[in-house]
Amino acid sequence: MIYTVTFNPSIDYIMKVDTFQEGGLNRAKETYKFAGGKGINVSRVLNTLETPSTALGFVGGFPGKFIQDALQQAGIKNDFIEVEEDTRINVKLKSGQETEINAGGPTISNQAFEALLTQIKNTNADDTVVVAGSVPKSIPDNAYEQIAKITQKTGAKLVVDAEKDLVETVLPYNPFFIKPNKDELEVMFDTQITSDNDVVTHGKAILDKGAQAVIVSLGGEGAIYIDAEHCIKASVPKGNVLNTVGSGDSTVAGMLAGLAQGFDVHEAFRNAVASGTATAFSQDLANKEMIEKVRSEIELTDLK
Repeated sequence: MIYTVTFNPSIDYIMKVDTFQEGGLNRAKETYKFAGGKGINVSRVLNTLETPSTALGFVGGFPGKFIQDALQQAGIKNDFIEVEEDTRINVKLKSGQETEINAGGPTISNQAFEALLTQIKNTNADDTVVVAGSVPKSIPDNAYEQIAKITQKTGAKLVVDAEKDLVETVLPYNPFFIKPNKDELEVMFDTQITSDNDVVTHGKAILDKGAQAVIVSLGGEGAIYIDAEHCIKASVPKGNVLNTVGSGDSTVAGMLAGLAQGFDVHEAFRNAVASGTATAFSQDLANKEMIEKVRSEIELTDLK
């Protein structure tokens, strides 16, 4: 089973306004509500790609109930730990440009956090644990490292998509793969990346630190996959970018779905990049039809 961990889920409330007027009355012409959070996004795209997962994390109040119901209606398993305070609601106002207002999340008690760790302690070598996103202030700063220690003991594969400080804490525990984007890679090595060779050099340095594989997202220029045996560049088709939120999560889901379905590394990586790109071309997370269309247009090149 693939388990996705979202420490701080949200309802993403999207409001579209033709011409937003600050200080005046604005009427939304369209509104949407989605279950949000990086791990939840991974579970949603895995579901689209017909790969089962179980969403873990913390939910509370009526927004938490909305998230549980939304996932259940979509056929996505979840085993959230309920907390006393409400799950956050994030507002995304679209009027020409997009304005985001992100709320703070609920307080997570030590008891609730330990309950999550117990869930992960029940994994085994057939499982994969995906941990993505920031850590709320009420959770220990070393939460990622604690999870990495557990998965190393249980044998579960660990996948991480997070900022530099969190990623670096898990590298000694040999994560299955990590997924920085180009900007995050530059921050990790305090450098400027100007070529594919630069990406490969720093990606291999991450392998030397303990990761088994790295996927580096390059935005409109595709992505590069690096492990001990492979170094692959994926070039993506041009398109109208509508949504960068969830693109990286979709990439993670596409890779895991491909591997779960028996694809070799090249085709699993193609699936990953197709999923991430298709989401960028969609208003929400990509549907299967869009992923299939983009997949057929992706070109893979083996780099030396």
